[in-house]
Amino acid sequence: MSRTRDLVEDIRRRLASRSLMPGERLPSIRRYASAMGVSPSTVVEAYERLTAEGAIRSRPGSGFYVAGVPLALTANETAPKIDREIDPLWVSRQSLDTGANVLRPGCGWLPADWMPQDAIRRTLRKLAKGEDGSLADYGETQGSPALRGALARRFASEGLACPPDQILLTASGTQALDLIGRFLLQPGDTVLIDDPGYFNFQALLRAHRVKIVGVPYTPAGPDPERFAELVRTHSPKLYITNSAIQNPTGASLSPAVAHRVLLAAAAYDVTIVEDDIFADFEPEPSPRLAALDGLDRVIRIGSFSKTLSASMRCGYIAAKPEWIDGLIDLQVATNFGGPSPHAAELVLGVLGDGSYRRHLGALRTRLAKRRKEAEARLEGLGLRVWAEPRGGFTLWCRLPDGRDAADLAKAALSEKLVLAPGNVFSVSQTAGDLMRFNVTQMPPAAFDALKRLLQMPAG
Repeated sequence: MSRTRDLVEDIRRRLASRSLMPGERLPSIRRYASAMGVSPSTVVEAYERLTAEGAIRSRPGSGFYVAGVPLALTANETAPKIDREIDPLWVSRQSLDTGANVLRPGCGWLPADWMPQDAIRRTLRKLAKGEDGSLADYGETQGSPALRGALARRFASEGLACPPDQILLTASGTQALDLIGRFLLQPGDTVLIDDPGYFNFQALLRAHRVKIVGVPYTPAGPDPERFAELVRTHSPKLYITNSAIQNPTGASLSPAVAHRVLLAAAAYDVTIVEDDIFADFEPEPSPRLAALDGLDRVIRIGSFSKTLSASMRCGYIAAKPEWIDGLIDLQVATNFGGPSPHAAELVLGVLGDGSYRRHLGALRTRLAKRRKEAEARLEGLGLRVWAEPRGGFTLWCRLPDGRDAADLAKAALSEKLVLAPGNVFSVSQTAGDLMRFNVTQMPPAAFDALKRLLQMPAG
């Protein structure tokens, strides 16, 4: 039995590391048995277990093949792998795959009890009473007309004229960006992103095989002089940014910087993707490139995963009308339609009954208090906040004494603590002594663990 288990774990590791890819044929039973020094019946039993799990598939007369998606690492497999190079996927994998007993100051979402659970449950009960078709059918290719109408009204309130037919609902904010990449980019194109900036932008762009160039980010937005220089010298296709409560710095765009960025983008024909996912955390709206530009060369994307539910995912794209049709076709090809109709109806239900507005008001107040408390405790440990955010749940901090954030993050895993070191956000790798903290994921035990880590000798 233990030999069978060893074979199963061996193949799982090879799937997780992608040394075996989807569609690839596994070794024949006899060849694998000979290589591993076991009987053919042991290999048969291992293959049957993996087939039952859906990891591999049997093709009679041909052999066994890897199923469509490689297995992800389990929590037990992920946690000890602290020697892996810290890259733009490291924090995501540690945060998503570790168990409930691990603290996650490095993750990028709110705890469940900070979300509007009562409103979500009310809406889910209403959805469960819907017609049979609403429980089983695909959704419309552009997404719920009612939700697109609600989004159009929200945009209009901030001065962005965007009718519902210029909005495409997507399965998530990440999928929105992926669709735009498929629509506008070719391998080898250049894309500008903020430096530091959201690490998953880097990961996704690498999948599109483009050249990534970082724009230095300041407390007022991207450095406008460097931005102009980079668009002139690199001729990028896209610039991807957060304008409000930028991830990871928490900074927001100033009117002067917004104006200069749009002028440079227009002069060199650069399309801007503005990820507005943190917009609802602001007490008062800061400047938005999409509103100033009118969706001429700016595309707005966003979702409700940060403020409503990361489980019921629903994102959107707002763009000029001649692009929406092509994006719809791409979404049909890659996702066979828009987001889950239930996810769209859940968002619409919570937006429409007034509970979301009340939730945001209480959430902003609670977050302001938690940020202030966390900042005081972090400063007590010798850290310094890089810029005071206007809202949100993260603080971008400089470590004391030039401590290396990546080394600290690796050591933190032994304390059952997931941290977000600065260089996962930095294309230029110039944020080695900086770290992003999620203040909502920092109970007293997290500060105690961080204190112990900082008291340890560096290196």
